[in-house]
This record gives sequence, C-alpha cells and structure tokens, in this order.
Amino acid sequence: MNTSRIRVGIDVGGTFTDAVAVDATTLELLGQIKVPTSHHHADGVAHGIVEALDRLLEQTGCAPTDVAFLAHGTTQATNALLEGDVATVGLIGIGTGPAAVFTRRLASFGKLELAPGKRLPLAYAHVADPDDTAAVRHAVERLKEDGAQVLVASQPFSVDRPEGEQAVLDAARPYGLPMTAAHRITSLYGLHKRTRTAVVNAAILPRMLATADLVDASITKAGVTAPLMVMRCDGGVMALDEMRRRPLLTVLSGPAAGVAGALMQERVSEGVFLETGGTSTDISVVRRGKVAVRHATVLGKTSYLNALDVRTVGVGGGSMVRIGDGRLTGVGPRSAHIAGLPYACFASPDQLRDARVATVRPLDGDPDDYVVLDAAGGRFAVTMTCAAGALGRVPEGDFAHCDPETARAALAPLAAVLGTDVATAATRILDAGVAQVRTVVDAMIRDYRLDKDTAVVVGGGGGAASVTPHLALSSGMEGRIARHNEVISPIGVALALVREQVERIVPGASQEQILAVRAEAERAVVAQGAAAEGVEVEVTVDPQTSTVRAVATGATELRTQDRAHRADDTERLRAAAASLKADPAAVHVLAGTAAHTVYGTETHRRLRPTRHAVRIVDMDGVVRHHAADAHVETTTVAGAPEVLARLVGESTSYGDGGVRAPALRLLLGSRIADLSGVLDPQPLLALAHSELRTRAADEPVVAVLEVRS
Repeated sequence: MNTSRIRVGIDVGGTFTDAVAVDATTLELLGQIKVPTSHHHADGVAHGIVEALDRLLEQTGCAPTDVAFLAHGTTQATNALLEGDVATVGLIGIGTGPAAVFTRRLASFGKLELAPGKRLPLAYAHVADPDDTAAVRHAVERLKEDGAQVLVASQPFSVDRPEGEQAVLDAARPYGLPMTAAHRITSLYGLHKRTRTAVVNAAILPRMLATADLVDASITKAGVTAPLMVMRCDGGVMALDEMRRRPLLTVLSGPAAGVAGALMQERVSEGVFLETGGTSTDISVVRRGKVAVRHATVLGKTSYLNALDVRTVGVGGGSMVRIGDGRLTGVGPRSAHIAGLPYACFASPDQLRDARVATVRPLDGDPDDYVVLDAAGGRFAVTMTCAAGALGRVPEGDFAHCDPETARAALAPLAAVLGTDVATAATRILDAGVAQVRTVVDAMIRDYRLDKDTAVVVGGGGGAASVTPHLALSSGMEGRIARHNEVISPIGVALALVREQVERIVPGASQEQILAVRAEAERAVVAQGAAAEGVEVEVTVDPQTSTVRAVATGATELRTQDRAHRADDTERLRAAAASLKADPAAVHVLAGTAAHTVYGTETHRRLRPTRHAVRIVDMDGVVRHHAADAHVETTTVAGAPEVLARLVGESTSYGDGGVRAPALRLLLGSRIADLSGVLDPQPLLALAHSELRTRAADEPVVAVLEVRS
C-alpha cells in the first residue's frame, strides 16, 4: 500500500505505545501499530515513539517524506507528578515591603504532596531588587547548593509588569539551568495560583525537555520533514517549542486525545464521549462542536491549567462481578487486569469445562466477593465484557469480540448461583456497571446543558462495547461505538488541530483590548504552523470575572476538499430533520454557503411567539450547530456591517442583569465564526468586522442570532 501523504498520531500509554497512519486527504485509517512503551530504555519513551513510527511506515509502505503531519501524546508528565519523579525547583521570590510578605509565603509550595510520603522538592530564595544582578546571582548560587535543577521567578503583578521577573531570568542565564517566569505560564491574576502553576510546570520541565530533544532528533534523523507536534490537555496540539515552554499542558492529555478522535473522526457536535479501557471509563463532553474544558486540579489544588473536563468511573471492560448472599452486589472497581486473571469469555470451551463459581480478593485488603470461575483450564474472571458478549452487544471485528456461545457458557455457572437464566444474569451485570457511568453522564449533561434531543453517546477504547451500547439502551439516547475504537486516542492525535488559548483579566475591556487578545491567540497558532487562512478564533468575555478569553484553532495545512464522501441535498435534509425530530417535508432551507446549509422549522404556540428551530449542517451531513429558536439572515461582506448593526440592535436585551447582546454566529466561506461568548454589542460588532476584513465584498455571509433571555 502506498499513499501520497499521511498524518501520523502516536499515543504513549503507560503500557503500550499505539501509532496510526491516517490518509491526509480522506482521513481514513491506513495502518496501526502497537509496541511496548519504553520507560526503561536509555532514551526513555522516545525510543518507543521512533520504533512505532518505523514499523508504521514499513506497514503502510510510506516514506518518511510522505508524513504531512506528526504528533504524539504522552502520559510522561502525568506519571512524573503521580510518582513524584520530578526535578527540584528553585523558586526566586521578588519584592520589598508588603510584596515581600506575599512572595515569601510561596516557600510553602514545598509542602505540596506529589505521592504518598513524597513532597514537591522546592528551594526558596528571595531578592528585593530584581535589577540587582549580584543579589540575583547570589540567590541562584544558594538555590543550586540546595539542589535546584530548574528556576522559577515570581513577583506580584508580573502579569502587568513582567520586567522584574525577566530581569531575574536574564541575570540567572549564565548558570545554564532551565528556567521560566510565572507570567509566561499564565497571564491571569492571583500570585499564589499563578506561581503554583508555574512551579509544577517547572518540576517536570527538565525531564520533558530531554524527551523532546531526543524525539525531535530521532524524527529528524529518520527523514521526517513535518514539524513534530505534541498533544495538549485541552484537545488540541502544540508545536514542540511550545511544549518546551509549557510542558504542563501535556498533563491529562491522554483522555483529551480520545475525545479529539470523537470530535474529528466521528464528527460529534453534541454529546458525551466514553473512553472505556479494562479498568475504568473516562467521560467527557462535546458541546456545540467543541470539547468542554475547565481549570484543572493538579496535586489536589486548582490551577490555571486549562484541561479537558474528564470524569473517571472505576468501571471498564475487565471490571469483575461481585456477589454476596446469593445475589449480585456490584461490579468493580477491581478488574481482571488488576487480579492478573484472563477473561472467562476469551477461554475455549474445553478450558471452561467443569467450571464452578468461587470468590477471591484481587488485592490484599479487598473484600472476598469478586467472582471467578475455577475450571479445567485454570482460573478465569467474570467481567463486564463477558456479560456484553453473552448478550451479543460486542460487534464482530471489535477489539473485545468473543464467541457469544463461549460467553454464555462462562456466565452459566454464575446464573445458576443467582437462580436465574444467563440473559438475565448478563443484564444485571451490565445494569450494575453502567449505572455508575450513567450517574456521571447525567450530571455532565446537566452541567453543560446538553440538548438531549440531539446529544449522542459515543464509545471509544478497547472496552467500549461493554458500556456504551447498554448505556444508550437504558438511557434512551442515541449511541454508537466509534470506528476503530481501540485506537481512537492515536487517531485523535493524528487529526487534532493546533490550539492556543489566551486569557487576560481586563476590567471594563475595550473593543481594542478584546481584539488584541483575539489577535494574540491567532498569531500564536500561526506561529506554531497553522495555516493563517484556516484559523478560527472563539472569543468569550466574562463580565463577572473581567476575563477575556480567546481560543484559536487551525490545521497545520489546508486540508483538500476532495474528500471521499460528500452528503447530497437529501442526506443533509435527512440529518437536519432527524436532529429536529421533524418530518423532512416540514423542514426548510433557510440559508447556506458553499460549506454549510441552514435548515429550520416553525413551531406555533398559542398566545406565545412562533419559535424557529434551526440546524446548521456541513457538507459531510454533520449537524454543526443547533438552536431552539434563532433568526437567520443572509447578506454580503459589503452589506454585513449595516445588517449586523441592525440585527444586534434589535436583538439586544437590557435589564437588571446588564446588557445582553444576542448569541451571534457567522457563516463565512468554509467556517462558522462563533461570536456567542461576547455580551456587549459594541465589542461583538467589532469582532464581527474583524472576521470580515479580509474577504471579498460580494462574498455571502449568513448570520444566525439567538436572543438571550
């Protein structure tokens, strides 16, 4: 097999490193490789990454120069923090008078617990005047004597006045230590949280720098000319140089890779993604075509690290069944992997001969109520996968597929103990396991106000079939297992977009300040290799916290539009009607561009205004946005300023809660410009104008507005 260009995604897990090759044009999977993660090799995980790439190129028949995009995700930073395997941080506090009181308190970060009995290794030194080079160098020498391997400079209000932190770094440069300033990690106020985030980032910096250099050198030596990208914890990728500056962004990037796969391969626009392994299920949300992120908790404390909002439940495909007093009492949290036992459903009929039910303690201190089968072929665990297999929920070709007859034979002894038939026993097992997942799914649907009429449940991971189908059945939601679910994470790495988020606290932000934050985010992704003409920027202004946030995303190359499949008019109409839960005959085309079609229906209610439900559908037949009630109007780039000013003026509400401009989205060319995060009419119009400024005067523009209550 040979292809002109491929995108390569490599996911470095705790046990295995998975790599995939995806056709850069059709985005179809061309090859996949699994190798053991090389934790103990002299080159660390870098060796496994290069080995996986070499084998992948051999399998697909591609040359290194065929690689158009190469990215990897890694658990290295997460594991380093969990295991306490970090560098000693030398923290230099800056200030005099009251400021010195606050910075000296930062020495308490040495009490942060990384692992049981293991604290963050930190040495503290203080300088009153950052421009006193001799004092700074004396402080650095003391820190080095205390074992410091990396330096952090921190000063109150450095977000607004970074000169002091920069002066300390300049003076410390001759000592050759890796170093950073707190204002470079985040531009949000809050000395304590900002410095803590910077210190944790610094603790993993030396190890991540070494790995980055090894991987970069090895990839270059292999002949790959595409720049190396690294998975972020918010579902995007970043350039290697950005990872060298902020390696903390790779923490929690494992779950982010999976949901990126659901977003890009499965084209989920609204729903819940479940990544199910052998022991646990990670649950995350896609809302209106974007992954849900929040400030993450690191080492038990909130941070300024924006990461995927992922919630983990201790139920997976290998979760073991528990019984007591002749009844099923639960499933998990221990799994067959933890107990060191094979799944009963993967045994041969001969191995299951003369099977009888027994109970064990998977680990010392566990209750003695986990079910196993003692049979002719040895001891086997009864798991969620066994139950799903017995009910025929695991499709052929799935990573976890087994012979349904064998699965039923594996459950028969347990069904006898429970006094029921095999199908009922299997259903009870799945009910018990999935109930734990559903509790979290329901909470996330409420938290993010997902539209249950359009939300879907998508399962990934090798254990997807043990949870997702049963959850969909019991909840009544639409559900499916992702294609190539066992490698959805490296697929997500291969398909992820370059992403950057810029946050500023700007009380009473002016139009110019908001546009400046937007421009900074756009420049950042372009600098990391994103094609400028394809960058999308979402801006949110939070009046309660005075936070201006810009999230920019873009592809490292403009993907060709010659995709394998484009939905025709009938398919797009069918997708819109299904989402609207309406007869296709009642669904009308309201507007459109070359890339998107806007469909709508009218709902007439007595004594209340008519509602216009709207769906935006892309060329692949995927619903990209939905609104319960929206106004749609078509204009041109030349006419847009006047039209948008009128529409925003008519739709802005005023009340005790302040001014609330409508949620505005613009369809421009191949893009949906989401401006819904801005509540003030004037900055909203300024952002709209910035989206229009480089486009031809006669280009069509579709405005979709939702009035806020």
